[in-house]
Amino acid sequence: MGTGKTHWGRQLSQKLNIPFFDLDEKITELAKKSINEIFNDEGEEYFRLFERDTVHMITEDHETFVMACGGGTPCYFNNIDYMNRKGTTIWISTPIDTIFGRLVKEKTVRPLLKNLSDDQIKSYIIKKFSDRKIFYEQADVIVDETITLDQLVEKTFHA
Repeated sequence: MGTGKTHWGRQLSQKLNIPFFDLDEKITELAKKSINEIFNDEGEEYFRLFERDTVHMITEDHETFVMACGGGTPCYFNNIDYMNRKGTTIWISTPIDTIFGRLVKEKTVRPLLKNLSDDQIKSYIIKKFSDRKIFYEQADVIVDETITLDQLVEKTFHA
């Protein structure tokens, strides 16, 4: 959350002239519910299974594409292994303070954050990052948020 996955994903897909998928948007479209509603109505395990199935569906239906997945996607059901086998994975390694600065400004539109204090948001980011870093580090390509689009293309396809 707040690392720029959708921003970079859209730019990369436009540059390469291939389809772009925002995984959360695709899940919302297929489920006809928001991510928040799925979590509230069905629970996290149901959501994670739906998420995995949607990743598989997209990869099976499209030979080439760019996908921005949710921050938890690589962490469940061996998704990182699957994504690494099916394509090139990229981790946008963004400093916690940068993520915090972005999310504090957006907290009213982020359902998981809207009722948290700034200190609680910072703790939330640190906890999620520490839990997920082991999965993120398995990405094929690791970049920071200061990369340019041309550098991203070069690093992704000539790594």
